Amino acid sequence: QVQLVESGGGLVQAGGSLRLSCAASGRTFSSYGMGWFRQAPGKEREIVVAISRNAGSTYYVDSVKGRFTISRDNAKQNTVYLQMNSLKPEDTAVYYCAAQSLNRALTGYYDYWGQGTQVTVSS
Repeated sequence: QVQLVESGGGLVQAGGSLRLSCAASGRTFSSYGMGWFRQAPGKEREIVVAISRNAGSTYYVDSVKGRFTISRDNAKQNTVYLQMNSLKPEDTAVYYCAAQSLNRALTGYYDYWGQGTQVTVSS
């Protein structure tokens, strides 16, 4: 089992940047695929980005391509990062970090979830 704790959310103006972090407990972080999801008010949760266990594969939803970057540190920090640049008001949402065991597709099922962090982009 793994526990996930997100940080780095906040309020930013359109065009600004934020970096979200997700710290994972346990010694098997490198065995989990990791993803960032978001849920805006009145909308369904959607996957935004994801990264495979060894960072060899990534997934980006079309709306964030070229603006968001996911990365992970398996060696020291047991952390996955989401760098968000050129933020837009439509990026406003609660962002959740999630981990998937086994070797599933990055857009598939995730087993463990963090508590979420709010990102608000003002126009």
